[in-house]
Amino acid sequence: MPDPARHATSTTERGSFCHARCDCGWRGPARRARSQARTDAERHQTVPEGDAKRPLE
Repeated sequence: MPDPARHATSTTERGSFCHARCDCGWRGPARRARSQARTDAERHQTVPEGDAKRPLE
C-alpha cells in the first residue's frame, strides 16, 4: 500500500466543475459533485505507486 503522506491531494473548482489533484502530478476528472471529486482523491491515495498517475476509471 502506498504512503498517503506522499500524496497531498486537494480539490479545485473551475466554473461548475470540481476536480481533484495531487502534488505528484495526478489530476482527476471534472466532476459536478464536490463529494465525488473528494472520493477520487481518496481513491488516488490508495492505488499502488506504479498506478498512481493513471486516471481513475
